[in-house]
Amino acid sequence: MHTDMEARACDLAEYLLANNATVRAAAKQFGVSKSTVHKDLTERLEKIDPALYQQVRQLLGLVAVAYTHLR
Repeated sequence: MHTDMEARACDLAEYLLANNATVRAAAKQFGVSKSTVHKDLTERLEKIDPALYQQVRQLLGLVAVAYTHLR
């Protein structure tokens, strides 16, 4: 079961980076909840692939800043 979650975490990260997508868009694309995407990208991915984690972290930080003005 862990390998499925690890594979999903990597797939989600690659999808986000390739498409400049949001957590919401990734959740819809993969058919999982936003909470699952967030957990995969912030907790699991860090242990699986630290370099990929850093890239995703930078992307998510930029996305959050870009949408802050909408709140």
